[in-house]
Amino acid sequence: MTSTASHQPILDKPFVLDLFAGPGGLDVAGHALDIPSLGIEWDKSACLTRYAAGLDTLHADVSAVRRDAFESLPPEINVLAGGPPCQTYSVAGHGAGRQTLDRVKEYMERLLAGEPDEEIDKDLKTLSDPRTALVLEPLRYAIQATRSPNREKRPYDVIVLEQVREVKELWKHYAKVLEETGLPDGTKYKVVVDVLDTETYGVPQTRDRAVLIARREGLGEPSLPSPTHHSYGAKEWNRRNGKNEQDQAAGQVHQPTLYDGNEPEPDEHRATGDDLLPWRSMGDVIANPVGSHPGRPTPFLVRSNYGSSRHPGRRGVRGDRQPAFTVTGKISRFVVFQHLTESIVHEGARFSMNEAGMLQSFPPDYPWSGTAQAQQVGNAVPPLFGAHLLSAALGLPRPGPNDLRKPWQPATEEQRAKLRSNGCGAPDACTDRCPQAKDQVPPPSSMRPRKTKKAPAT
Repeated sequence: MTSTASHQPILDKPFVLDLFAGPGGLDVAGHALDIPSLGIEWDKSACLTRYAAGLDTLHADVSAVRRDAFESLPPEINVLAGGPPCQTYSVAGHGAGRQTLDRVKEYMERLLAGEPDEEIDKDLKTLSDPRTALVLEPLRYAIQATRSPNREKRPYDVIVLEQVREVKELWKHYAKVLEETGLPDGTKYKVVVDVLDTETYGVPQTRDRAVLIARREGLGEPSLPSPTHHSYGAKEWNRRNGKNEQDQAAGQVHQPTLYDGNEPEPDEHRATGDDLLPWRSMGDVIANPVGSHPGRPTPFLVRSNYGSSRHPGRRGVRGDRQPAFTVTGKISRFVVFQHLTESIVHEGARFSMNEAGMLQSFPPDYPWSGTAQAQQVGNAVPPLFGAHLLSAALGLPRPGPNDLRKPWQPATEEQRAKLRSNGCGAPDACTDRCPQAKDQVPPPSSMRPRKTKKAPAT
């Protein structure tokens, strides 16, 4: 169900609590919609990025905040959002993933039945992968809100969740229990769940996400955001532009038809008479100078660092007139070929973190900080997509295609110090209340040195 109704805000003053907030995708989305937010994130480097960006942040374990500090959260928070780590059931419906999903459903039923947290926490400690427990946190926060004296036991009005497409089955069960069973205090929600393609919302990459939007009963029927852009059809593009999949499977780069900028664009990248805009390409967002970004010369080709079409050995190749492949933590390893001629390609500079962020729809000059910055970029919610989710969930006008194209203004040193004092307990360091490094699972570094390679033959 996509939104077709006129914009009717359902909340006077929305305030978002962003669980598993990462470097700030949903918070940047909220900024574009003029919605305040507070993020909870346990990775130190992601928090450094958030402080540098001027985002309110708690450097903390989501579970620990719920157990020990829930009453310190602002009582005016009325929107719960986030995307819990879901690696343990990314193959839901098959083998181990199916078994994990069944266990998660069992724990959800126990929570909604009002079973004491202590009993559930005791059982959760027996799980082989502790991340499984994290997928329950949005539900546990929703329940805790109805028990909080600081909130006068008010439930959250809106819940917005997103993750990889394989998580759709979990979101469907979330929807079932929120609609049919309800929270222990009797609160029920109206819920919609589906998988959406981010390029149909103006994000310059192909990336699909399973999303859930819930509204408390009495606040109207929720709906998914209406697409604003056409979807990208890789097979049709390849057919028209002469890509050779056998070359790609062999690890070769095959140059699509070269163009001089004057020839008409393929049909997929033209307006077609309806109200949808053409999907955005990599060149649309990184070819021209903006902020400190000098612009990247076109044409160029990008070879991904991971397989395509479910073939690990097949390195997909796209050109600047196409959207990017899904931006992951390996984005800094994508090989970029420039200075293209009819017979030769030369390896150029790989994507900077600024460019990688722009391919995720972050504003130019977003202040990526700390280590494993490529992992931060890849793990983030694309802000433009997040803005569409929040606007649909709250009945707000949808964001414009250029709302996140202006360079981001980072926090001043004074602002950053104040944010870190609030989030960590000190203006320039972590404290005992921050998650300990030994308890964290650091993302793999994507900033390792690279050897110089010759460009593959065409």
